[in-house]
Formats: sequence, structure tokens, C-alpha cells
Amino acid sequence: MNGHVSSASSPSSPSSWQRFAAVLRRLFARKVVLASAIALALVVGIAAVYPALSDADPNALSISERLRAPSATHWAGTDELGRDVMLRIVHGARYSLLIGFVTAAGAVLLGTLLGMFAGFFRRLDAPLMRVVDAMMSFPDILLGIALVSILGVSLWNVMLALVIVYTPRVARVVRATTLVLRELLFVDAARALGVRTPKILLKHILPNLMSPILVQVTFIFAYAILAEAGLSFLGVGVPPDIPTWGTMIAGSLDYADKAFWTIFAPGIAIVLTALSLQMLGDGVRDLLDPKLKKTV
Repeated sequence: MNGHVSSASSPSSPSSWQRFAAVLRRLFARKVVLASAIALALVVGIAAVYPALSDADPNALSISERLRAPSATHWAGTDELGRDVMLRIVHGARYSLLIGFVTAAGAVLLGTLLGMFAGFFRRLDAPLMRVVDAMMSFPDILLGIALVSILGVSLWNVMLALVIVYTPRVARVVRATTLVLRELLFVDAARALGVRTPKILLKHILPNLMSPILVQVTFIFAYAILAEAGLSFLGVGVPPDIPTWGTMIAGSLDYADKAFWTIFAPGIAIVLTALSLQMLGDGVRDLLDPKLKKTV
């Protein structure tokens, strides 16, 4: 009995941890993907930890310190109201990342449902895709402006508008994959065995959609952060009292010629985060589909 247990405890097949480590090694084989993951982890870590450890108010005014250049006291300078730019960037990261996360989660959830139904049920394909095509005929930023104008300017309305804007992207990708999966033998076998349609969708179709869905999550996360900055730049984004990176840039436009750091610092945060997400998304795509692997 003891010999049997010993042989069972050390199987020849790799453990779950070993398989996970192998996946990470493949994902981070490209240095640019590893650097992007580290940069993104730093942004998320600082945004999560620093505000909890510091009671400094990012909206505290100090007119005597207005438009001060970067220094040892204010690493990224101060804005037109004397507020510390670096402190606002750190606090604003929570809102910008929240917008990206909620938008990606909402768009993927709705887009996956629409795409699966359109791809699996032939009768729903035409009407659902015509709505999706109509929405995608508008540029993202214009559709976002229209939706925020209708819904009203607020943090949650901006996120809702961005979810609506990016849902069609996911729906088209999921529909295309579902159309292929629907005709495969394992789906026909499940139908022949009398498996109900909801179970086919959940047990057979949805797991095979995870690859394109994961890639879309990273891309939409980055797009949402950029879109929020664009909407705030145009004055129809998040209210100015919420220190997102986009509102920081929008509020400092009039002083860009004399205090470039008020725009440069939050702009670097946006570019760094969006680029890291894009590179990480490329890495996930290459991992899931080696045929598309880049050599960069």
C-alpha cells in the first residue's frame, strides 16, 4: 500500500503549478511583454497601496505653490491651483484603472452574449448584427460623446457609454468564432446526445471562446483609458473634481505653454499604461495562437 501511495504522489505528468509556470515562461519569453507586465503591475500596485497609506488630499489647494516646476518637494510639479501633480496622478490611477476595468468587463460580458446568440442561432444573426454594424459605423469617440451627452456627465455614465461603445467589437469577434464552433463535430455530437442548447453554449462553446475574449479584455482596457482621456479633453468626460488622468490634462490645457509638466506627467501615465496593456495583449494573443507570433 505504501509503495502504491508513493508512486501516485509523484506522477510523471507535470503538476498544475508546473504547467502554470510553463505558461508564464512562454508568455514572458519576449522581453517587451515582461517589461509591460512589470510596468502595469507597478501602476496597479501604486494605485492600490499608496492612497491607503497616505492621507494627503489630492484636491488640496495651495495658491502660493501654483505652477511650480518639478522639484524634490513636488516630483512632477504643481498645477494651476497648487495641487501636487504626482499625488493627483497616483490617486487618479484608481479612477482611470476602474474605468478601464469596468468598461472591459461590461463590454466583454455583453459582447460575448450578443456574439454567441448571433453566431449560434441563425434567426438572431441578421437582426443583432445589423444593430452592431450600425453602432460600429460611428467613430468610437463620436459615439461616446453622443452617449455621454444623452446620459449626463458623471463617472458611471462615462463607463456605461464606453461599455456600449466597445460591446460591438467583442460581439463581432465572438460571433465569428461561434460560427466556426457551431459546425464542429463535438457540437453535433452533443446535439445528437440530446444535450440542451444552454448547456451546449456554456459547456462547449463558451470555453472555446476564452482565447479571443482574453485578448479583447486587454485591448479594451487600454482603449477605455484612452477614450476617457479623450472625452475629458473634449469636456464631456468625468467631472473635473474627480482626478482622472484625462481630467488632469483637460484642466491644464490653458497653462500648457508655461507649465508643460501639468500635461506631460499625466500623459506619460496614460501612454505607459495603455502601451503596457497593448503589449501584454499581444503577448496573450501570441501565446494562444502561435501562428500570429511576432518576432519583435
